[in-house]
Amino acid sequence: MAILRYVRQQNLNRTQVKYFFLSDGWTIGRVWGVGGEWTYATWRRLPDITQLDLCLWDQKETMWLYRVEDAVLMVEVKPTAPADNTDPAKNIGSVVLTRLIDAEQVIERLGAIAARCQIGKPQPM
Repeated sequence: MAILRYVRQQNLNRTQVKYFFLSDGWTIGRVWGVGGEWTYATWRRLPDITQLDLCLWDQKETMWLYRVEDAVLMVEVKPTAPADNTDPAKNIGSVVLTRLIDAEQVIERLGAIAARCQIGKPQPM
């Protein structure tokens, strides 16, 4: 119940929001909205993407929960580790997340896997 209260509290005074989990070692790249790729010139602001202080543990991997505004449709994520020139087949350039989830789906995933909370402030994009 505490997790449900936490997710609901994060949604107060907001329009519809979406979420995604992102593993340690990955960073956010380009963002797409309703009108195509998100640019500062078009929107006159950066997209609202915030790392929350909640993460999941899955097979020794930490996946952080991110909140994005409703206008965001897709998010490109890229590994932060440098490319391995010795074995190019193991390199991943980027991945585009096209299925962002809602608060109910976050709660379902939290119920299906062992989760832990980190104490601290969220990190804006």
